[in-house]
Amino acid sequence: MSTYGTTRHHHSPAANYSNRDRVTNYHTTLFRRLTWDGTVPLEIRVDPKELPANSDRNLECYFVQAPRVSYLPLLMPEIRRFFMDLVFDETAAKDLKDEEWWFETTEGTLIKWHWPIGLIYDNHAISASLKPSTSRSSANVTPLRLILHLASPPNDKLLLSPSPEACKQAFMGQLKEADFIRWGSTKRMTGLRQQDQDGLWEGIKEHNFDDYWRVASKVTPTTAPTRAQSPAPPSSSASMVNRPPSADPGGPSERDGAYNVRSIPVRLYLPDGPVIQDLVPPMVDDNTPRTLSHYLTDHIPLLFPAAPPAPPPSRTNPHPRPPPVPRPAYVLVQGIVMPLETEMAWLGGCLAGADGWVNVCIGINP
Repeated sequence: MSTYGTTRHHHSPAANYSNRDRVTNYHTTLFRRLTWDGTVPLEIRVDPKELPANSDRNLECYFVQAPRVSYLPLLMPEIRRFFMDLVFDETAAKDLKDEEWWFETTEGTLIKWHWPIGLIYDNHAISASLKPSTSRSSANVTPLRLILHLASPPNDKLLLSPSPEACKQAFMGQLKEADFIRWGSTKRMTGLRQQDQDGLWEGIKEHNFDDYWRVASKVTPTTAPTRAQSPAPPSSSASMVNRPPSADPGGPSERDGAYNVRSIPVRLYLPDGPVIQDLVPPMVDDNTPRTLSHYLTDHIPLLFPAAPPAPPPSRTNPHPRPPPVPRPAYVLVQGIVMPLETEMAWLGGCLAGADGWVNVCIGINP
């Protein structure tokens, strides 16, 4: 779990739009690349009660630094090869069936095949935040410990088989659903050639950033704002720092902009709680960008209370500030601790998952 800052580049109002677009594209690609290159540590151990006879118990644990955007079914060939070659007795392993393998955490939480690995890791991190001894810094270096079971999968809870093909179908379904939420139809996805649709999954499967985004850029909104009627940004230095560089106002009008979508596809994950799927408009009623603070205050105000107004000015305090608001919780998106001033449209354009969804995970501060 990492915390990244944002760097803002100031431009003269006279700067031409092509230069601004190049800066926007650079920062958008930078954040997308950081997300794509992110990895999480996994420790995979076979349930000792299910180890085949004569297995080598000295090598029963497998470690991997897995891509956040990948899926466990895509790691299964490598995991299987390790255990078959080094751990399991050859004769006893002949009776094992790959389709009966499944995972759970050491705490007993079932791992879903169709969740991205990064989301699995983040969801475990926020669940662990409920424990008094857990801190955010310790979560940085802690592998996610998974128990591999070799039989009796709870298929009614896993929802789909562990095959890459089943995972691909779930992935494509998520993309189409996100496409509909953003644009009001699935024309962008269904309008792709079959070769391009398959190329999206191949980019995930081969972990190839360029191959994936060559196609994904056709359906994913840009982060250049497109609102000619939007107010100018505040001039205070604090607001300038917290606003992502790709959200600078101005520039040519583009109907494909993240601030012009109908809604942003968002899923909200609470520690040991339900998953809330929501349609999030990019703008609030006064036509300013909707932020994480707006979204979370509306949905979970007990964890993210609204800021009270500043007290009236007085002779001793002519410029009062609002009193500080306690923050019992924090936000993870793609493993990054997000400032509440982050704009939802920017998240949808830069930090959405490969399936098009912005996964917002809520952890509890110690």
